[in-house]
Amino acid sequence: MLKLRSNLITMHQKDERFLRGKQLLDDLMQGKGSELIEQMSSVSPDLAALTVAFPFGEIYSRPGLDMRSRELITLSALVVLGAWPQFKVHVRGALTAGCTATEIKELIIQLAVYGGFPAALNAMQAAGEVFDELNC
Repeated sequence: MLKLRSNLITMHQKDERFLRGKQLLDDLMQGKGSELIEQMSSVSPDLAALTVAFPFGEIYSRPGLDMRSRELITLSALVVLGAWPQFKVHVRGALTAGCTATEIKELIIQLAVYGGFPAALNAMQAAGEVFDELNC
């Protein structure tokens, strides 16, 4: 079983989608993408590899939407889901993709109507933590 698992991880690391996703994640996270992959890998290397290869290597890299739009869409979904650790990662990504702190705050205020005030309040607190970290 361990050998099969190692082969799966190795296969993903050689996969074009994984490599493309890793580069995109590194760019979005200002060089901290590898750190995020390492954190995920410490618990589940397979899920980490799939997360890099599919969302980032396959979906985020598609033509049709720019990265700024993709990050705003992602932030919206994460607010409604209440996925705060991922939301904070994507606040950083949205800022890197050209969104401003003001735009992210307005997105959160807009989502109070559709996602509820508790979600918006939690999102604003989480975003504020990232803004403080990055001095925005």
